[in-house]
Amino acid sequence: MKKAFFIILSAFTLTSCEKEIDLDLNDQSGNIVIEGNVTDKNGSYTVKITKTVGFAQPNQYPAVTDAQVILSDNTGQTETLGYTGDGEYKTSTFLGVPGRTYTLKVLAEGKQYTAQSTMPQAVDLEGLVQDSFMFGSKKSYTLLPVFNDPAELGNRYLFSFTINNLPKKYISVLSDNLNNGLPNQWTLGLPNDDNKGRDHEVVPGDVILVEMQSIDTNVFTYYSALLKISEGYGGSVTPANPPSNIDNGALGYFSAHTVRSLVTQIQ
Repeated sequence: MKKAFFIILSAFTLTSCEKEIDLDLNDQSGNIVIEGNVTDKNGSYTVKITKTVGFAQPNQYPAVTDAQVILSDNTGQTETLGYTGDGEYKTSTFLGVPGRTYTLKVLAEGKQYTAQSTMPQAVDLEGLVQDSFMFGSKKSYTLLPVFNDPAELGNRYLFSFTINNLPKKYISVLSDNLNNGLPNQWTLGLPNDDNKGRDHEVVPGDVILVEMQSIDTNVFTYYSALLKISEGYGGSVTPANPPSNIDNGALGYFSAHTVRSLVTQIQ
């Protein structure tokens, strides 16, 4: 039975050709799903832990409520996260700093899961340049995130944007393998009603919030795999779970990343 991919798609829509991902996967119920983020912004960080359900069941993923969740870094900082409900565990004093390596340890249902992620140095998002073109009978819009890729090879980025503060997020990833050390030349395509699966047509007056994350290679690999799964669905690629950076068979990801964001209004 076809069902929306169960990892993070309750909050995100992944984009490359900018389309939603529906996959025919084997029935997998009861697997643990861990979604953890540490950023360079002050405030609490969240690790969400749920269980998968069978594809014949509603998209209501049971929360894991009695896990022990510990965050630490390579400078000796450590904190046991407190449970706040809905499968979410939050920090209270932990601080994310670029350049540090972070370790997540989860003890749940008699098993231990661990993951590591190194937070890259921040790359500034300096502006957003709008452009438009005719797509059939409709005007479509793009945004060019303005930033300069550092000289060192190996920078990886995740971009997300929301429209008019709606909960749906559109996500894509970018590496500097082809344009290392150069100004960004890659654009974000904004939705219009000629694109299959869209639920909003961007028009003048819409407010777009763009977030740029500098992510590590393992997180980039995770999201890149989701994009390839999306492009291969219905073709020659067999759908599968993307490669998690969490061990012991957990699904999901753990990401330590920097965040830069800007807001623009479509003209």
